[in-house]
Amino acid sequence: MHIVLVEPEIPQNTGNIARLCALTETPLHLVGKLGFSTNNYYLRRAGLDYWDCLSLHYHNDLSELIGSCRSRFLFVSTKAHRLYTEIQYVEDDHLVLGSETRGLSRDLIESNLENSIRIPMWGAKPRSLNLSNAAAVVLYEALRQTRRF
Repeated sequence: MHIVLVEPEIPQNTGNIARLCALTETPLHLVGKLGFSTNNYYLRRAGLDYWDCLSLHYHNDLSELIGSCRSRFLFVSTKAHRLYTEIQYVEDDHLVLGSETRGLSRDLIESNLENSIRIPMWGAKPRSLNLSNAAAVVLYEALRQTRRF
């Protein structure tokens, strides 16, 4: 598995996801303009001492990353129709999440409907799950399906 964050804005979320990736041996890809410096105190603090265990990659944009891989990309978004539990994951999937305030673009989701997934939420809410929580939910389902624990 791979976690891909497109233009994350909040260092603590990225730090928490970095920690998640380090502990699950999942590469983390940071794409585009970040809303913080990777030397940011809060980013480093949230990731604690796991940074040396992390496989971290930087990409200028999402199309660059997609063009460099033959793996499947799954787009996690509140705009998607399929539930994350309806997907059969494979080991080299890239789980793509958007920024905290914008998410992934509607155009991206609509042009990748079969590979777009969402986490269910009940009731009318002005916002969605925290980015690091969403990454953990989807990643652990993917790992559950592809690894024997």
